[in-house]
Amino acid sequence: MKFNLEWFIELFPTVFMALGITFKVAIITLILTIILSAIIAITRYFKVKVLSQFFTFFITIFRATPLVAQLFFLYFGLPIVFPIFQNMSPTQATIIALTFNASAFMAENFRAALSSVDKSQLEACYSMGMTKGQTMRRVVLPQALVIALPSMGNEFIGIIKGTSLGFTVGLLDIMAVAKMEGTLYLRFFESYLCVIIFYVVIVLIIERGQKYIERKVKNFY
Repeated sequence: MKFNLEWFIELFPTVFMALGITFKVAIITLILTIILSAIIAITRYFKVKVLSQFFTFFITIFRATPLVAQLFFLYFGLPIVFPIFQNMSPTQATIIALTFNASAFMAENFRAALSSVDKSQLEACYSMGMTKGQTMRRVVLPQALVIALPSMGNEFIGIIKGTSLGFTVGLLDIMAVAKMEGTLYLRFFESYLCVIIFYVVIVLIIERGQKYIERKVKNFY
């Protein structure tokens, strides 16, 4: 079967219509991941009893297992045991699975960034009468975020690519639309090439934006 250039070009607007779903899932996941990762990193940084051990277990599980297995367990497995999850949508399942998976990696990056801040700064803050919370908000976190910024950008790229697994549970993202169009017209080469081009363009834009933000933050800092 020959490459159909006309069909290939006409496919782009169709796949583009699903781009909003991909970005919606990715952006919500990124926000939740940053929040959860910060909580995990700070908890482990201060070695909070019980919680620190729980999050260590959490990180081990989600770093050691494939994302697709986590997604299937969440969407197909949990509803069997816990009926409350039966009404969970593919979008919700994908966001939750991606958030847990990405947080397991980003939390370690955050913790390393927190540990890289000179301990003498903490001692200086404490000697001035600042609490741990004030020290964290005013001194440690701003510096740690600058250090962790490159890894956050890389993690966002990973999240964008991870959304492509959402089609396995019914998420109608760009991957799902391209797959359905390819199956309908038996044009798999053109359809998958189209979605690859979309992901490459998205990642290149994110990388450019990441470098711009890094320059601005470093100059500000």
